[in-house]
Amino acid sequence: MSLNPRQSGIYVAFALIVALFAVLTDGALLQPQNISNIVVQNSYILILAIGMILIIIAGHIDLSAGSVVAATGAVSAVLMVNMDLPWPLAVLITLLVGAAIGAFQGYWIAYFGIPAFIVTLAGMLVFRAVTLTVLGNQGIGPFPDAVRTLANGFTPGFLGNVGLGPLGGADIVTLLLGLAAVAVAATTQWRARSARIGYDQAVDPLPVFVLKIAVPAIVMMFVIVQLARFRNLPYVLILLAALVVGYTLLTNRAVFGRHIYAIGGNKQAATLSGVKVKSVTFWIFVNMGVLAAIAGVIFAGRLNQAGPTAGINFELDAIAAAFIGGAAVQGGVGKVVGAITGGLIMAVINNGMSLIGAPSERVMLVKGLVLLAAVAYDIWTKRRAAGATT
Repeated sequence: MSLNPRQSGIYVAFALIVALFAVLTDGALLQPQNISNIVVQNSYILILAIGMILIIIAGHIDLSAGSVVAATGAVSAVLMVNMDLPWPLAVLITLLVGAAIGAFQGYWIAYFGIPAFIVTLAGMLVFRAVTLTVLGNQGIGPFPDAVRTLANGFTPGFLGNVGLGPLGGADIVTLLLGLAAVAVAATTQWRARSARIGYDQAVDPLPVFVLKIAVPAIVMMFVIVQLARFRNLPYVLILLAALVVGYTLLTNRAVFGRHIYAIGGNKQAATLSGVKVKSVTFWIFVNMGVLAAIAGVIFAGRLNQAGPTAGINFELDAIAAAFIGGAAVQGGVGKVVGAITGGLIMAVINNGMSLIGAPSERVMLVKGLVLLAAVAYDIWTKRRAAGATT
């Protein structure tokens, strides 16, 4: 059985944390409405985590993400509320503004050679100042119904509900989408296993392989059933799922994704191999700006206003999600699904401790210790692997 402790440990930890808080909250954590709340309330952090994991894999960091969320949210509010532009056009302009912010920072990092830590630290201050200037140090709202629906709404029940016995009714479309997602995931893994066998590569025994598919499938269907029992699929979950699939394909299958790993693994070797290091670095920061703009629109839409304090500490949560999810401090290691899992761990800790009435200082203490433990575990497994090869 092939088991990479650095990659699989995070999923085991996630399962244990969920089980712990399920017990501590007498099952309230896993209730349909609460699961839906966890997804909706943390969607913008998970979106930021996707962009952050790419930057960390490449060996950089972004401290400005929260300020960019605030700035782009402020721009969207001015466009939609003050200027009364149609919301699709306003969102498009906001995404372009996010891309421009990412390009501005990416230029100084990639082509001028200033460390990302310094550039984005400056950006954190600059774009917070931009936010205050754009908003006039006051909130702007309310947002159009379509934007609020994207941030807080749920898909309608197109085919009605189906009875699930003691569980009550559940939306048919949501259940069908869940089954389709499980089938696609299982088929993809089966094809990958068949390809490895074709190349005479080592694979897990069939019972182990089936177990690796069955356990995530059961967990996924449990979550889908709970969402279907509450108010169907949140729109932000559909958006997040599309982003996860797209960026997973980018990192695993696309040349650009391989170049990101190459740069983080060994920048000099990547340069000698013909990787356009400056260009790749530039574009991952442009991508971060776009994702921060998406998060900015969703966060502002959820609150129904853009405020001057929006996005504070969002970058820290996104960075923590990436490192808890298995990213290496030195770069070159990490997965999009791992970053999402890390973000969900933070979300479950926040939600679970809130349900049991824990004070905010205790929540911060636990989150800090979890982050420290995740990085320590990464370093320990790396040293262990290095010792085994010597």
